[in-house]
Amino acid sequence: MGIAASELCRYVIRPTLIYLGRHNRAAEALLLGIAASQSALGAELDNPPGHGLYSIADTQHRQLWDEYLARDPDLASLVRGLASQHAFLTGPDLELTVNLRYSTAIAWLMVEASHISLPDTDDCLAMAHMWREIFQPDGQLQDFTSAWQTWVSPLFQPSPAIS
Repeated sequence: MGIAASELCRYVIRPTLIYLGRHNRAAEALLLGIAASQSALGAELDNPPGHGLYSIADTQHRQLWDEYLARDPDLASLVRGLASQHAFLTGPDLELTVNLRYSTAIAWLMVEASHISLPDTDDCLAMAHMWREIFQPDGQLQDFTSAWQTWVSPLFQPSPAIS
């Protein structure tokens, strides 16, 4: 059993994006879609070849630190502040599985480092393309769109007008 999408957004994704100074609805939607397609919103946290909600591979994790965060010490410090003090030093990749805010920050920064423009919250297909480009190069777009329709779409529907 995974995490309810609304609670994952409210208690993990949104606060993490705000903490990083990167909050917007499209970022929330994309991260929810990625978590839905990669781990069924946390129901499958440690699937090879990746770890955690976003199924991030060890190599992707290290590459982000070496090639992106190393160039921005202030941002690296913010992200490091989300990690467990001792566990990060002995098993940084384990943080991707056990620390939801840390893994969310890493997932978002993988998106940011890709320099792909963020689509609108209702453009599921464009988000699926981003997911495949950044997280799952061999993935099928239908895997993302199915997960999106099941768990994410209901949260991003326009509210009905009150008459």
